[in-house]
Amino acid sequence: MAGMTPWLMAATALSGLNVLLLAALAVIWGRNYRQFQSPMTLGLLTFAVVLAVENVIALYFFFSMGMLYADSGTAQAAVLAMRTLQFIALVVLTAVTAR
Repeated sequence: MAGMTPWLMAATALSGLNVLLLAALAVIWGRNYRQFQSPMTLGLLTFAVVLAVENVIALYFFFSMGMLYADSGTAQAAVLAMRTLQFIALVVLTAVTAR
């Protein structure tokens, strides 16, 4: 993470947290799908897996190509804002699902 700006370090941390939240959701929705065989729970499980893959790819790019956003503070702020919004949405979704 050498040379990574605070904006990108925060975005990286949020991507990691998003993966953890999505893993929890996938476990819950996977159990529900096994029990109920509902297309809705299968769709939710698929959503969690696809979004987790997207976050893992983002983490890969943050670590391997940190310079991707290096020339643009605006791009770094936008990446952080998107990761923050995704994190907030996943926290709410996880809290509601866990109930």
